[in-house]
Amino acid sequence: MDDPIPEGDSAPSGARPYRWLIALLLLFLAIAVYYLFGRHLSIDALVEREEALRSFQQQHWLVSYFAAFAIYVVITGLSLPGAALLTILYGWLFGPVAGVVLVSFASTLGATIAFSVSRYLFRDAIQQRYQQRLEKLNASVEAEGAYYLFTLRLIPIFPFFLVNLLMGLTPIRLVTFWWVSQLGMLAGTIVYVAAGASLPSLAAIQEQGLGAVVRWPTLAAFALLGLLPLLTRQVVKWLRRSP
Repeated sequence: MDDPIPEGDSAPSGARPYRWLIALLLLFLAIAVYYLFGRHLSIDALVEREEALRSFQQQHWLVSYFAAFAIYVVITGLSLPGAALLTILYGWLFGPVAGVVLVSFASTLGATIAFSVSRYLFRDAIQQRYQQRLEKLNASVEAEGAYYLFTLRLIPIFPFFLVNLLMGLTPIRLVTFWWVSQLGMLAGTIVYVAAGASLPSLAAIQEQGLGAVVRWPTLAAFALLGLLPLLTRQVVKWLRRSP
């Protein structure tokens, strides 16, 4: 009879080499996708194709919408750079309402994929190697993981992809990660999409730089985003004190 798997080890040690092989394959896939398509996500490349993008979107709205959704999921799921630029582009291409719906669900799906990959490939090894050091962190995440994640989602200085990968190493539940990400990223998504929808053309970014997108309403919106976690925590404390 085989020995039972020690507590805390969710997979046999023999399965670990396969996890590292999968990690290398995913890394190769991410590099290949970025090498083949990354140059098409630059400002210069998008400006050159501005008329073609607008024409295709008007003639094939549904196809372009689902294609844009799939592209966003791939970019975020593989933790590739370019999500912010895509969000602005989709605001310009699809408008504020359709753009927010697309980016909100695509970004959450991509983030959940990256979170799940990080959890499957690396969490067991990290938790076992640093078990004692991570005890307090694990306890905090189990107690208030939703609030911590919500705060990280509202503060733009924390990289989107890094939050996904690091949270995959913690004990936070997948369902909790999904709904908190969906809710926490919504405000930032609205700001970015609205900024893109206000652009007369993509060439404005090329000509004016960030000034074409980052105007005082956008800056004010980001400032309010930074205050939301504090306000949320006060509301939660008030609700807990209420009978």
